[in-house]
Amino acid sequence: MSRIRCIIVEDEPLAVKVLADYIAQTPFLELQATFKDAILATDWLRKATTDLIFLDIHLPKLKGMAFLKTLSHPPAVIITTAYHQYAVEGFELNVTDYLLKPFELERFLVAVGKVQRPVDGPEARDFIFINMNKKKVKVLFSDILYVESQREYVKITTVKGEYISKMSTHEIESLLPVHLFKRVHRSYIVSIRRIESYTAEMVEVNGISIPIGKGYRDGLENL
Repeated sequence: MSRIRCIIVEDEPLAVKVLADYIAQTPFLELQATFKDAILATDWLRKATTDLIFLDIHLPKLKGMAFLKTLSHPPAVIITTAYHQYAVEGFELNVTDYLLKPFELERFLVAVGKVQRPVDGPEARDFIFINMNKKKVKVLFSDILYVESQREYVKITTVKGEYISKMSTHEIESLLPVHLFKRVHRSYIVSIRRIESYTAEMVEVNGISIPIGKGYRDGLENL
């Protein structure tokens, strides 16, 4: 089973830290990003997808419930708030659960346990479509060797050639399965199955040496 990808929309730093710590302790969860307001989250969701949103209600600019109503196809949502009076409205909007702050890890695990995990298997998606020359181009995960950031673009190197698309490394990372791809540098994502060798400083993919960032070395050792 795949891990559940999630984002946090919360303006209180302490609450963000608590949620991030709980997520880190839960093996089937993967934190993609955190946002201090719903406007930033809305912009991110225009370009990326997630499986679960941890959503505070009292946010600056756009309140949590109002933000939820703007989502035409919302993922699973777990409300996190200090105000119990919004519970009924939350469940009317089909939220998965309603966590009243402060909540313990045990209660957190009950909530995330209600979220259906993505399925790995024959029916699972094995490709992405990327924007290229005003077209949507299909790229198979199995063909990708590595992805390289080039400012506001990414270059996707595959066994069939190179594709350049206007998107960030973070955006394409959110679209790639975590069991198939690994971020090894702020500018590089590599296909795990295509790794031929590696040291503390570099990883070799299809004969190409790719640098490993200092903050990514532990993650490579844990493959």
